[in-house]
Formats: sequence, structure tokens, C-alpha cells
Amino acid sequence: MEFRRIPGLPPYVFTIINDLKIQARRAGADIVDLGFGNPDLPSPPAAVDKLAEAVHNPRNHRYSSSRGLPRLREAMADLYRHRFGVELDPDTEVINTIGAKEGFSHLMWVLLGPGDTCLVPAPSYPIHIYGPLFAGADIREVPLGPGEEFFDRLHSAWQHSFPKPRVAVMSFPHNPTTACVDLGFMQKVVDFARERDLLIVHDNAYADLGFDGYRPPSILQAEGARECAVEFYSMTKSFSMAGWRVAFMLGRADVVAALAKLKSYLDYGSFQPIQIAATVTLRDMPDYPAEATAVYEARRNALCDGLNRIGWAVERPRGTMFVWAPIPEPYAGLGSIEFASRLVTEAQVAVSPGVGFGSGGEGCVRFALIENEQRIHQATRNLRRALPELAL
Repeated sequence: MEFRRIPGLPPYVFTIINDLKIQARRAGADIVDLGFGNPDLPSPPAAVDKLAEAVHNPRNHRYSSSRGLPRLREAMADLYRHRFGVELDPDTEVINTIGAKEGFSHLMWVLLGPGDTCLVPAPSYPIHIYGPLFAGADIREVPLGPGEEFFDRLHSAWQHSFPKPRVAVMSFPHNPTTACVDLGFMQKVVDFARERDLLIVHDNAYADLGFDGYRPPSILQAEGARECAVEFYSMTKSFSMAGWRVAFMLGRADVVAALAKLKSYLDYGSFQPIQIAATVTLRDMPDYPAEATAVYEARRNALCDGLNRIGWAVERPRGTMFVWAPIPEPYAGLGSIEFASRLVTEAQVAVSPGVGFGSGGEGCVRFALIENEQRIHQATRNLRRALPELAL
């Protein structure tokens, strides 16, 4: 049978490292897994307790609402009011999605089709690249750089694109590069978009994971943003609820309504006990994200300090749960897949090859801060032994 869309997908390069990791573990190796960004912190007790209670109520076993329960949307609007100072109407400007990847993918179906173009940073989290492509659109890659440099490149990409892009995708703090921006940058992007009838889709996956006093902004804080932007907020990292698949899209009302209409044909929402538990968590544990952030910051310090000690120069990121590291010069000729494969087999450390995030990621690898500090110290010791040319 001839399949649609699948033949155009390149091999998922992360499976190469995953397969090597599995083989090594079967052979008895103790692999320190800093590859897949899967949070290891336990979900908040309030979420677990409320889920256990709600799941025993048979009334919660029926279909739910694809928009999300009203109280859940109200709780998210409250979070944005307290966290960002942004007032949102929970009925028209907030929708619950079954994880940010589902919401983003379906949003691209709503916004884009064959003949349309979309601006996407390079490198990017894979769904930011393939979501528009699945919708039949073309993408224009915008090389990522410091805030002002990226804005200039965004402007240039829009100016030199034909047809003019309808959508621009952003995500700050950025996965995989960890690049961060301030509210002034967001305002410039919003002003740019309003002048050009461009919709900004901002994935705020790491909204609460800012270090050294940095507080990641929401694009909705910018004046006029609700006219030209929507934003995704996920409970995956902020509340360590990765497997629960609870996320939200917020912002421009007609875009929220369009996604709601599509979702009414596609799903009946998350399992209702999960929505109830998420509502209680948002209301009763507002300080949990700060606790999670402190853990990730300590892990960031341990990894960056350890890498720099062994001669692998990296900068401390100001946000996300990752460290984006250029391949050290003595090994740069290997390329990110071969280098990451070598780390698994010779150092017993798993990382993500940069090329898995698009061609703009080649030459780097991504460390995920998903092991405790002791294991991170073990990883840097292993790397020092496996990469002797670093000492030179």
C-alpha cells in the first residue's frame, strides 16, 4: 500500500541513539540517559490524590468536553493573571488540548494548507517543523540567533518569501538551543505581526523554567498580542505531568474558536478525572513550578560546571531543562549522530544529536536534565575518560 505523508518523513534520528542505549543496557552497561527530555520528577501530590479520587466516580467515566472543563479553563486563566498579569476570557480565549503536540498539530491544520508558507526557527523542536508540513504547507527556516539577530532574520525571511507567510512559529525559552528573550523582543514581534497580518504561534513549554532570576515572558504580555498571537502552555515541565497530556492554547479568540471547532470532530477531550486533577493542581499548588525549577537549576549547574572542568566549553542556559552544547573541536568532524553514538558506546552517556532538530542543529548535541546530580557527575566522569582529546 502507498501511504500518505509517511514517505516524506526522514528517519527519526533519535531512535538511532535509543537503539544503541537499549543494546548497551542489555549488555549490562549503566547508561546515564540525558537524551530524551522526559521529566523524571514526580507529579504533584495534589494531582495524584485528586486523580485517584475522581477516577472512582463513575460519572467521570463518560465523554468529556473537547474544549476542556469550564473550571479547568478558569484555573488556567487565573494562572495567566497571576503569573503574567494577562487577563483572558476562559470561554473564548482558552482551550484545553491533549498535550501541546496535539494542540499544535491540529492548529496547523486550521491555519495552513497547500500553497501556504510558515516561518519556523532553525533548529527547532521537530513538531514545529513537521506540524506545518503535515498540513501541506511549506516552511521557511529562520536561523536562530540572539534576540535582535533572530528578529532581523525573521523580518528578512518574511520579506523574501513568496507567497507571504501566514504563520510564524516561535518558542522561547527555546528547545533545543535554550535561547531566551525578553518582553521587549516579544513586543517587537507583535508589532511586526500586526502590521503584516501574520499570526504568531508561541509554544511556551518552558514558561516557568527560568534560572538566575530570569522570568520567561509570555507573548500575550505584549500590547496588541491578542490580535495576532496564540500561545501554548503545558503542565508537562512546569508541573512534571508529562504523561498526563494536559496543555492549553490561549490568545486570539477566533483562532481558539477555529481549533475548538476542529477538535469537536476529532476528540472528546482528555479523560475527565485528569482534567479534574489538573484543575485542583493549578489552584492548590501554584508554587510547584518554582520547586521544579530549583531542581533543574541545580542540575544545570552540575552539568555545565562538570563539562567545563573536563575541557568541554558550554554556557549556562538561562532557561529550559536542557543544555545545548557545541561538539568539542577535536571531535567536530564526526557530526552529531556519530558523536552522540560514540558517547553511548564509549562513555555510557546518552544525548540527542543536534541534527534531529533540523539541519540547523548539526554540530551540536542536546543534554536533557533528567538525571539527578549524582548521575550527572557520573556522566561527566565517563565523558572525561571517553574523550581524551578534550584534555589537549
